[in-house]
Amino acid sequence: MTEFETTRARFHLPEGVVYLDGNSLGPLPRGAEAAAARVLREEWGQDLIRAWNTRGWMNLPARLGERIGRLIGAAPGSVTVGDTLSIKVFQALAAALALNPDRRVILSDTGNFPSDLYMAEGLIGLKGGGLELRTPAPEAVKDALSDEVAVLMLTEVDYRTGRLHDMARLTRRAHALGIVTVWDLAHSAGALPVDLEGTRADFAVGCTYKYLNGGPGAPAFIYVRPDLADRARPALAGWLGHRAPFAFETAYAPAEGIARMRVGTPAVIAMAVLDAALDAFEGVSMAEVRTRSVALSERFIAEVEARCPDLALASPREPSGRGSQVSFRHAQGYAVMQALIERGVIGDFRAPDLMRFGFAPLYNSEADVVEAARVLERVMREGLWREAAARPQAAVT
Repeated sequence: MTEFETTRARFHLPEGVVYLDGNSLGPLPRGAEAAAARVLREEWGQDLIRAWNTRGWMNLPARLGERIGRLIGAAPGSVTVGDTLSIKVFQALAAALALNPDRRVILSDTGNFPSDLYMAEGLIGLKGGGLELRTPAPEAVKDALSDEVAVLMLTEVDYRTGRLHDMARLTRRAHALGIVTVWDLAHSAGALPVDLEGTRADFAVGCTYKYLNGGPGAPAFIYVRPDLADRARPALAGWLGHRAPFAFETAYAPAEGIARMRVGTPAVIAMAVLDAALDAFEGVSMAEVRTRSVALSERFIAEVEARCPDLALASPREPSGRGSQVSFRHAQGYAVMQALIERGVIGDFRAPDLMRFGFAPLYNSEADVVEAARVLERVMREGLWREAAARPQAAVT
């Protein structure tokens, strides 16, 4: 049995389903149910409030941060877990701006996830004007860097097409111009090697319900470069980011290091599920995951292009230029995807015309790739998407 056959067995995968949507929501890890049940019955059920001490609940954000840190190339003690990704984006961006108070421009791109841009717009509004958000096309970011820019805020992998930014090169260029960097790893963590320590990235954030398989609504994470951690100013001065929460001081005093980026009470049940989900990465390196991911996505592109000439590849053709997803364009992309889902191949759709397929080597196989392409060919050849096109679009696409 290969290492990826072993990791596939660590997930509940419904019979007769090819799941290519782990870039949106990972499947249920086999250990998740037992982990949640243990917290409910043994920890909360038996220890009650004592479990904050007896079961280590208060330390979950740091302990899970260490586990995620190993997957994203972070130094020990530089990642904490909790809250939502939008909150972590807000925290990181606010702290980054405070490190560059004499500059007024936040540089992002048109490929960034909309909620990241919404957070930037909201923060600009709270600051009372004077700040500016610029969003050039992804390929124009490097040339848009200048000494006007305070913060470069990018999602490493474009959620629409899978286009992969060169984190090392852009961070290097940004630092040469005195720019602080914030990287969103939502479509990177657990899917490809990330080297936060090596690239000297300043801040990074990410969610855990995609390639990390933490479940719907799973908590987010935030990274701060260790030499900046005690200078980073928490705009959201949460009780659990205080240096001594149970001293109940009326004035805020930030904790040392990454702990100051904690805000709310840890979501203990969700964190127990995430802890179990991270077990699936045991025994597999991110370099191996990346090699397997490229092989799967390359095979999928070849199969689809040979079988479905009406579809146009929207992702970069070179594997070095994309993350772990492949997107194809079609004018009726939503209907085509619905027809696929109805036939047991699950991907998703992003407006206006993108069909997305995510490849998670921990559980996806070459057989999945071939079967997905085969079903897609049938849907296109027989026009099976037309019935779906006549129905209203669902709330979640």
